[in-house]
Amino acid sequence: MRQRTIGGTAVGAIGLGAMPLSVEGRPDEDAALTTLNAALDAGVTLLDTADSYHWHAGELGHNERLVARALAARPASDRAAVLVATKGGRGRPGDGSWTVDGRPEHLRQAAEGSLRRLGVESIGLYQLHKPDPLVPWAESVGVLRDLLDAGKIRAAGISNVDEEQILTAREILGDGLVSVQNRFSPAVRTAEPELRLCERLGLAFLPWSPLGGLSRSVLDDPKDTTVGQSAFHRVAAARGVSPQQVGLAWLLALSPAVVPIPGARRPASIRDSAAAAGLVLEPDELASLAEPLAGKAGLARR
Repeated sequence: MRQRTIGGTAVGAIGLGAMPLSVEGRPDEDAALTTLNAALDAGVTLLDTADSYHWHAGELGHNERLVARALAARPASDRAAVLVATKGGRGRPGDGSWTVDGRPEHLRQAAEGSLRRLGVESIGLYQLHKPDPLVPWAESVGVLRDLLDAGKIRAAGISNVDEEQILTAREILGDGLVSVQNRFSPAVRTAEPELRLCERLGLAFLPWSPLGGLSRSVLDDPKDTTVGQSAFHRVAAARGVSPQQVGLAWLLALSPAVVPIPGARRPASIRDSAAAAGLVLEPDELASLAEPLAGKAGLARR
């Protein structure tokens, strides 16, 4: 797979957002592990997880444990090539809602829990999941600085942030800040200023819900009358690939800073997404994709 870099670490240009394997509508554990292994076999080396990716109350860290179990069964060379990115600062009470907790004491505890569940001495990439409006941003980010200094994380990231928050985090973390994870997709493009700032600062930009507007699986009903109605579908039909592949290839073409993290519940879905790393769109195709898609923007969480 084509490579991109996150803080000097090479990863496959397409990552995997592992959240769908643990939240509502998740597959059983064996099927989830099959999907994770399909991603690794397809050249995916960035696995994005979080302590809050679970469904029911009392399942804290469900997704992290899945990722750890999949990696534990792989050869050491495979494990060494994978960057696991996890997050702290959100919660799920079990009623379908999401909470935010950016208190330093909570973030320290969350990082320790992630270390245990992932079974590592140092987390490859640890990200603040979302700014807490009740906690000064600099106090939350300062915990990442402490974790870096203690060697408990090797790199830091932030998520769901604006330009000012990125710049503040950069002042506190310096080169320890390597990534920003914001919502960005064919349907939702409001984070382009943050993307361009990341580009200027040398930070990776990890779009979450990157298939927004194209959220139907490649395996869904081919008779669906909505297929072929957008520019992404038209380019896909001409290329003989899925609209999802075109959407991910479009994201990769926006900037070398971009590393999309599409979610998947099925092996076929992540294999199809991974193939987007080899799809290079022509200038006229990219021009046709310039306008945001209307309609549903995909699974919103955080």
